[in-house]
Amino acid sequence: MATIVDGGAIMREIREEVRQKIAELVERSRVTPRVAIVEFDANPETTVYTRQLQRAFSAVGIETTVEQIPEDAPLDDARGTLRRLSADATVHGIQVQMPLPKHISLPDLTQALDPAKDLDGIHPYNAGLLAQGRPGIVPATPLAGIEILDRHGIQIAGARAVVVGRSVSVGRPAAALLVQRDATVTVCHTKTRDMTSVTSQAEILMVAAGRAALVGPEMVRPGAAVIDFGINAVDGKLIGDVDAAAAEIAGLFTPVPGGTGPVTNAMMLRNALALYGQVVEESR
Repeated sequence: MATIVDGGAIMREIREEVRQKIAELVERSRVTPRVAIVEFDANPETTVYTRQLQRAFSAVGIETTVEQIPEDAPLDDARGTLRRLSADATVHGIQVQMPLPKHISLPDLTQALDPAKDLDGIHPYNAGLLAQGRPGIVPATPLAGIEILDRHGIQIAGARAVVVGRSVSVGRPAAALLVQRDATVTVCHTKTRDMTSVTSQAEILMVAAGRAALVGPEMVRPGAAVIDFGINAVDGKLIGDVDAAAAEIAGLFTPVPGGTGPVTNAMMLRNALALYGQVVEESR
């Protein structure tokens, strides 16, 4: 039976660390940290997540502004909001909530985002830094996976790691982070043949496919560290991309809910601290 990750406990520890550092920077600089959350207003699930982020930021002393953009707003209007926030010296970080409306693509939208205020590492500039192994802001969700591995003493260097999913916000950056830490990485996706033969060899298995219970116990190597980023609503319940029965096979397992989700929020707090701290240092 796997060790079940308590994401809430990890989140609380990180939140307290960030709160203390924020307080020190505010006392030194007399500048209040502030982030802006941009959301398109037709998605109630996004609004719920926005409220969660607001509470998380408030708990560590970071002010938030929520900018709601109509679902049917033209691309130019959405870009205008990002340009305005990017130019606002009182805003230290900008979070763009997903999903975007169908008529707005992420590459088109991020052209208007200042990469120095990119709270979740979605700008191509920050993605490029990650790809080259250089310091920068990294998407919070894959960062959460690495944090969980580190806190549970999982050796990444030299490990055989498999990432299921290749999204720009989770799968690809997760693979890049694992490569940075000297893992041998394979990325699986919808075109992968005989995925079970690949995943069953993984000492570290990260799953971000967006399909409920895609990975069954037979696809998991005994003793593997399984990091499930999936959140799927099925019959009124939230389940992951990994079948919960895989916890009987794995050595480490993140439950859904309560696993990677709270740690992702904590990584967002760390990213906000990094962006705010950089501004404070530059103003000295």
